[in-house]
Amino acid sequence: MGEPTGKYSITMPRDIAEAAKVRSGHSGLSAYVAAAVARQIERDDLNELIAVGEAEHGPITDEEIQSLRDQLTRVRREQAQHGTSAA
Repeated sequence: MGEPTGKYSITMPRDIAEAAKVRSGHSGLSAYVAAAVARQIERDDLNELIAVGEAEHGPITDEEIQSLRDQLTRVRREQAQHGTSAA
């Protein structure tokens, strides 16, 4: 994270904070929490995109989801065979 940083005070349940400290390792709690928040923002952004797409094209069906999962599985398998990694 090459971005400028700021210091913030947050409140969270003690058990979650302790588990995060244990898992954060050498990178530290701040980096661990920042990465978790970044992932949540990505998920929120994705959910907004899905909502816009569904508003325009209708809901995504279970069959469409499964088809995309199957495609992803095939691509990952092919990449593993060729020694490349999926993004």
